[in-house]
Amino acid sequence: MKIDGEVTTGLGKAAYFLSQEFYTNEFKKNLGFVPFPGTLNVVVSEDNLDEINNIKNNCENIIKPDEGFGAVKYIKAVLNDNVKGAIVFPAKTTHEENYLEFIAFEKLRDKLNLKDGDIVCLEF
Repeated sequence: MKIDGEVTTGLGKAAYFLSQEFYTNEFKKNLGFVPFPGTLNVVVSEDNLDEINNIKNNCENIIKPDEGFGAVKYIKAVLNDNVKGAIVFPAKTTHEENYLEFIAFEKLRDKLNLKDGDIVCLEF
């Protein structure tokens, strides 16, 4: 699946969760990198929600957390045809369904000079 979406500012909570050792260890083991402590938030068209929800609901890549934290499903993805990473689907989230959270090794806003409103392409 390949979809375009608009970069938006998140809630700032991902940095804390992505700094937890049990998450970083699992991402390193399964994706080959420790993610930058934060996500790139991308709002996609609601026209894509059925397909995204189907992918999320059938995703078998799950990090089961330490007590007090939520599970996270993830699927490998590529941003703008060249940045490897993953889309994460936290079990505990306050985002709308059309928000996708992309993780990568680096802070993508800086690396790609992204700002709110920029259009990016996700492939997964």
